[in-house]
Amino acid sequence: MELFAFLISLGATTAGAISGIGGGVIIKPVLDAVSGLPVSTISFLSGCTVLAMSVVSLLRNTGAKIDRASSTPLALGAALGGLLGKWVFDLVRAGFPAGVVGVVQSTLLLLMLLAVFLFMKGKGKIPTYQVKNLAVTALAGLSLGMLSAFLGIGGGPLNIALLAFLFSMDSKTCAVNSIYIILFSQTASFLSTLLGGRVPEFSPVMLGLMIAGGVGGGFLGSALVKKMDNTKVDRFFTWMLAFLAVISGWNLWRFLGMV
Repeated sequence: MELFAFLISLGATTAGAISGIGGGVIIKPVLDAVSGLPVSTISFLSGCTVLAMSVVSLLRNTGAKIDRASSTPLALGAALGGLLGKWVFDLVRAGFPAGVVGVVQSTLLLLMLLAVFLFMKGKGKIPTYQVKNLAVTALAGLSLGMLSAFLGIGGGPLNIALLAFLFSMDSKTCAVNSIYIILFSQTASFLSTLLGGRVPEFSPVMLGLMIAGGVGGGFLGSALVKKMDNTKVDRFFTWMLAFLAVISGWNLWRFLGMV
């Protein structure tokens, strides 16, 4: 399982660095489906992996520009929302059986993926904006962070849709700004878990291999995306959404059998 986790982390974070989805949205549903690990452990391992990828990917970025004026308040809102979302998740996990928690997470994730997929397919016909209001931006980030932390995914697909809709960013600019936001939210989530003494039981070997996969994915993904234009990044992102929707649907069916 440790080697499998490394390979999943490497592939997921490579895809995440290319498309801006981070990788957690791939790692979590795949490990949910095959690992047998508790939801809290998978979320922690996934978060650490994505954090490592985001640091490497941003350090390696020499292409699309980070729009700090828009992305920083969004990122700060997402970081705060991530803490609130994690708190809500802990309440739900303490009050309901694991199967129920899995059903709720899988259902929300599946609906989110389908909504983002439809947005991306119709992006050319949907009006987009250039939001300058900091309060609106921070509130959008707060909502984004809460949902992402509750789902344990890092927020990538939602980041992409939100950046394109609110700020009219092209695909490659969305990708790097999404990873910038993920860095904030995952750092806040990790520190909250650590300082709050809520670190779940995990295999140190698996964590080390998954972080190594995240670092490798950050290097590989940032190198590959430089060779791709916006059309290719869009197409890649859309295929990833379709794949993730299938995995999430499978997880929902599996968790329903546990309820």
